[in-house]
Amino acid sequence: MTFKQLEALYWVAQLGGFRQAAARLYTTQSAVSERIQELEAQLGVALFDRSQRAARLTDKGQELLLAAKRMLDLRQDTLARLGDPAMMTRTLRLGVTELTAMTWLPGFIEAIHRDYPRVTVEPAVDMSRQLYRQLLDDELDLVIVPKAYPSHPALVSVQVGEVRNAFMCKPGLVDAGAALPLRDLSDLRMLVDTSGPGILYDEWFKAAGFTPKDTLASNSVVALLGLTLSGMGVSYFPVVTVRPFIEQGLLQSLPVKPELPRVPYVAMQKASRKSELTDAIIQLAQASYDIGAFFRMRFAARPTQRGA
Repeated sequence: MTFKQLEALYWVAQLGGFRQAAARLYTTQSAVSERIQELEAQLGVALFDRSQRAARLTDKGQELLLAAKRMLDLRQDTLARLGDPAMMTRTLRLGVTELTAMTWLPGFIEAIHRDYPRVTVEPAVDMSRQLYRQLLDDELDLVIVPKAYPSHPALVSVQVGEVRNAFMCKPGLVDAGAALPLRDLSDLRMLVDTSGPGILYDEWFKAAGFTPKDTLASNSVVALLGLTLSGMGVSYFPVVTVRPFIEQGLLQSLPVKPELPRVPYVAMQKASRKSELTDAIIQLAQASYDIGAFFRMRFAARPTQRGA
């Protein structure tokens, strides 16, 4: 029994097919089939139900898959502990939300490639609840999400940063000379986020006794920003991220009291798959965290208009 055979079993089961596993392992479909057949011959049992069109494990195959996961994880952990981390070859399945993807993810991936040049990052961008589920289902190795969900015994998390949000609207939509009580926003359309921060703020709104009469919901930061810039209502955004829009007179920050609580962002991984490498990559995430990076670079790169 070899690690190549166990990897073939693992990826066929994970991806649902021999062709997909071959692409993932950078080999041919016939090579993957041969490795599975060798395993079956050595063990004297069928590992896949070949009466089905999809690659479905038999009971014995499921049993071996659990053992294969443990052995592959042990191999990776041993390499991380005893080998040169910079020479480690590994694929990191990284899940992030839209805000991270459009701000500091490029710098984070660059830092990973700098310190671990043989680590391949496979990013997945989705809503935080989907990333949370994929992490529990072993479809992702590490996710960076708002801390909006209860702790889970199978997961460990480390805070990488936090986001300070503020209410925003198109200039002139709200007369905001002085601090506004939160209740004064109840007659306005509220553009709300349905992902991680939205979950936290929905609970905070309820605790504060705030119930907007009209809401428009979206799980996209970009969509909410576009709606707010168009004057469709009041929303909330990270202050540092949208500061260029405020400085150009496209957005107005509303001084609402009480202020919105800050949203912590955490890196989460399964405790059973925790390693020195993933811990080191989380430290890189903490060092790379900068949600204002994208818009600062974009607006700084714009040529200055003549005569301005």
